[in-house]
Amino acid sequence: MSRNFGKILVSLALPAILIAVTLIAAPASAAQAVRLQYRTSAPGATTAQAEPWLRLFNDGTTTIPLDQVKIRYYLTGTETYRFACSWAVVGCSTITGRFAPQEGGKQYLEVGFTSGSLSPGQNTSDMQLRFYRADWQTFTQGDDYSYGANTAYTNWDKITVYVNGQLAWGNPTGTDPDPDPDPTDPPGGGTGELFDDFTYSGPNDPLLAQRGWTVRASSGGPGVPGATWSPNAVSFPGGLLTLDSSTNGTAAGTVQTELSTASRKFREGTYAARVRFSDAPTGGPDGEHVVQTFFTITPLRYNLDPDYGELDFEYLPNGGWGEPSNILYATSWETYQGDPWQAVNTHTEERTSFAGWHDLVIQVSGGRIKYYVDGRLFADHGDIYYPETPMWIMFNQWFIDLQGATGTRTYRQQVDYLYHSKNEAVAPATVLSRVAALRAVGTAFKDTVPNQ
Repeated sequence: MSRNFGKILVSLALPAILIAVTLIAAPASAAQAVRLQYRTSAPGATTAQAEPWLRLFNDGTTTIPLDQVKIRYYLTGTETYRFACSWAVVGCSTITGRFAPQEGGKQYLEVGFTSGSLSPGQNTSDMQLRFYRADWQTFTQGDDYSYGANTAYTNWDKITVYVNGQLAWGNPTGTDPDPDPDPTDPPGGGTGELFDDFTYSGPNDPLLAQRGWTVRASSGGPGVPGATWSPNAVSFPGGLLTLDSSTNGTAAGTVQTELSTASRKFREGTYAARVRFSDAPTGGPDGEHVVQTFFTITPLRYNLDPDYGELDFEYLPNGGWGEPSNILYATSWETYQGDPWQAVNTHTEERTSFAGWHDLVIQVSGGRIKYYVDGRLFADHGDIYYPETPMWIMFNQWFIDLQGATGTRTYRQQVDYLYHSKNEAVAPATVLSRVAALRAVGTAFKDTVPNQ
């Protein structure tokens, strides 16, 4: 993570009682003096999870926007950890956490905020944080630089606080700033764009492969076992990606459809698509449990793989999975196990019809996953569900099960465009203006997203 941290500025305006503290932890400015207190609720040198509790104080004279604050807790070792917030007065939904590597087999947990402010003389009160190994093995925290066994709050300079990129409290250790770009807190502007207007002649158009798309023909899940994934059921009339999935009530007579990027080079940033969901088939009797989607995904290498990730918009026009009727899900996945089934995910849903065109946006930035529908915030997820590895972008339409009705019925999902900006959180309204600008100059396709 490359950042230009300023030198420590020694404040002359602090009260005399804090002079001794400022010698080791000077604030970013006299007007912005912060102080951090720490305690732990898991004091053992070996533990199943570390539990640092923090309180951040504003001892200065100006209000501090919390989205300008980063807190760093330093660890020894290169194990993969997961962050969680158990409880916080400021609200766990506003707290983010990520782990960044350092040279010499070290790393740090960086805690940030998505919103809120801290007035002069105030503190955040309790922030009850925790982290644990991704494989849930016990680990030694006694050799971590920032660890302390104290169970009562104490001013703690082994945890650092940065305000607006400047060290404001504490003594950092290890490489700092660290050598790698910070993907979860990118600078303004993206680092590559993908746009596709889906102007293709059909599923066999050589431009699809040249532009990094795969029309699925392979067998397997999700959906009805034994069903066919057919490229011939994918078309592009009028520049609209069209997925026509059908069934006659049998597995052999079931056709499912999928279009996927061939490259897994997408993680943080903004994903957007204009998608048309449908409640009824274009022909045949209604009632099938069909799933219409826009999502990103990392392959599962083994059961409960901690590096798996999946971010879904899934619309079920006729219900399914125990739901009786229309439902739209936004689901963020940490991992899963196939047999016996175990899902580690979080989801938000609305039970109403979403038939028709909708602008869908997923922002992946700063430890949060935000889902928007037609400019409205639909879901806000984070913590262990934040993706750690590169993903594919996909659209597919498939059947959960078969209802056994007589006659063939075909369900249609369409997509007007796909837009992605790497390492940038783009507002839904800005997405629309960028898409309009690209179309205004006749851009049918653009891909400047670097490979991983």
